[in-house]
Amino acid sequence: MHDLRYAFRQLARMPGLTAITLLTLAVGISAAAADPGPDVAPLAGARRLFDGGHYLEARAAFETITATEPQNSEAIFYLGWTAFRLNQPEESVKLLEKATALDATKSLYFHVLGDAYGESAQRASLFSKFGLAKKCLAAYDRGVEVDPNNVEVRIARYNYYRGAPAFIGGGADKAAAELEEIRKRDPVQAAPMVVEQLIGEKRYDEAFAAIDGILKRQPENMIALYQFGKLAAIARTQLDRGEASLRRYLAHAPASQEPPLSAAHWRLGMVCEQKGDTLAARTEYEAALQFDPEFAAARESLKKLK
Repeated sequence: MHDLRYAFRQLARMPGLTAITLLTLAVGISAAAADPGPDVAPLAGARRLFDGGHYLEARAAFETITATEPQNSEAIFYLGWTAFRLNQPEESVKLLEKATALDATKSLYFHVLGDAYGESAQRASLFSKFGLAKKCLAAYDRGVEVDPNNVEVRIARYNYYRGAPAFIGGGADKAAAELEEIRKRDPVQAAPMVVEQLIGEKRYDEAFAAIDGILKRQPENMIALYQFGKLAAIARTQLDRGEASLRRYLAHAPASQEPPLSAAHWRLGMVCEQKGDTLAARTEYEAALQFDPEFAAARESLKKLK
């Protein structure tokens, strides 16, 4: 999926640090993550490995815990989450189902279980796909029921409503209602989602106004800059500003929850093409494919370019 992936967290920035200091900190943090140390409790140490992205080591650590504590719901949950991060959704589902059976009070457990069902559905046969999709939604529903203020599981359910057909629980009305609930609880996270909703409904003037509202408060909001360029490409208006916004976006390194550079190059190519700059458009489409050779939309745009 090459369009917007909503940013939920901002990385803290530490001004005034030299490059050597930053390098020393980075090495120290990496070493601490890889080696939790003898004084750290086993579960806390395993979680530190997981949080540091050392999933193979984390899995071994959680398995050591569950070998002696087979009913430890938290260790089983993290084993399931680790399996998901290791691209093993079927194993993840088994473990997460066990974790939620042992402890049905954790909204996060149901959120990750829903994600695992969803990924499994993507890979399943047509016969199994719809059943897994329904289980995905049921897990999200349970996560919201356990903690109505868990915005992230609400966002997962919102995305399900937007993407799934009605016969497996999706629908625009449900998505709109969920978005309103998210906006009540976290207007900042909801803002770019509102923009996407407006774009999807082709309410382009309102979408431009919403983006301007975000940028007025946060001039360096990279997601909003990307959205402006995307909207300019789709609406075929404000092309100069759209181009400038996308070039600013491309000058930074996107976080994991931000749109990939391939998407930004593709949208910039669309803007350049609409401005009549065929050479620049070709350059951007080719750049998109360099970042993601499987990017079908960019390949199609390049193919159609005259």
